[in-house]
Amino acid sequence: MRGTFRFLGAAAIAVFATTVHAQPHFPTRPVTLTVGFAPGGGTDTAARIVAKKLSESIGQPVVVENRAGASGNIAAQHIASAPPDGYTMHLAAVGSLSVAPYIVKDLPYDPKKDIAPITMGVIFPNVFVVHPGVAAKTLAQFVALAKQKPGELTCGSSGVGGAGHLAIELFKQRAGIDVLHVPYKGGGPAMTDILGGRLDMYVGVPSTVGPHVEAGKLIALATTGAKRTAMMPNVPTVIEAGYPDFEAVNWYAFVAPGKTPKDIIAFWNREIVKALKDPQIAAELAKHGLEPAPSSPEELSRYMERESEKWGKVVREAKITAE
Repeated sequence: MRGTFRFLGAAAIAVFATTVHAQPHFPTRPVTLTVGFAPGGGTDTAARIVAKKLSESIGQPVVVENRAGASGNIAAQHIASAPPDGYTMHLAAVGSLSVAPYIVKDLPYDPKKDIAPITMGVIFPNVFVVHPGVAAKTLAQFVALAKQKPGELTCGSSGVGGAGHLAIELFKQRAGIDVLHVPYKGGGPAMTDILGGRLDMYVGVPSTVGPHVEAGKLIALATTGAKRTAMMPNVPTVIEAGYPDFEAVNWYAFVAPGKTPKDIIAFWNREIVKALKDPQIAAELAKHGLEPAPSSPEELSRYMERESEKWGKVVREAKITAE
């Protein structure tokens, strides 16, 4: 009997050794990390910071590839149809993962089936800012002004269905005001118009609007997260301004093609979470107002579902459609 056990044990070890040696070290070649927006934006910045750390950790280049267009949906469609071999990942935003199904007719991918969550990347608020020429120095004053001039005040965002646009529509619903949403093809053109006084309000990210607020060229009314942002600690949240049920954060999440094997998802989750928890990486992200928020794939999946339900209601009520 003991001889039999020894034989079986030796056989098991042999099979294990053969299996291990049959599987090459992963990854064995460069990895692509796609983003759905042009270089220089928030997703691109976060992707490049994390990609550099990943390259050092795994011993292979992690190359950031920009596939801009359609508010991030082009890149999301690409990852949904990419080979599920672990060599292509994507840093996606709220719009393409949780909003697009509600505003894009015949969306060519299903975020729930065609895209596999890896981990949350970063979370950060937006900021409501106004031009100094607007007769409102607080959010309450802006609401009062909007009620005096229904449909006359303008509020810009970087695109239809993006986090800024969603924040505008949610606030309009909560505050009971009517302002005209003006979508732009990116934050750059919108910033140009708000600084030039051609927009009354703009919803931007702290790292972009912060310097202009400090210079007195814009006035920050409120941030859209549940807590104040470290980049603009003196600016109150919309919640503090009197709307306790308001939260509209922006977030970027790491995802893979839907049929990617679980062991590869686990590998990337481990490596990306390790990078996000690195103090130097966290500090670098913080310079851009980005807060690391590593998670398990299951936690990210549940978060995406909650965001989908939340923004689906806003989209239906506001009757938002793709351009």
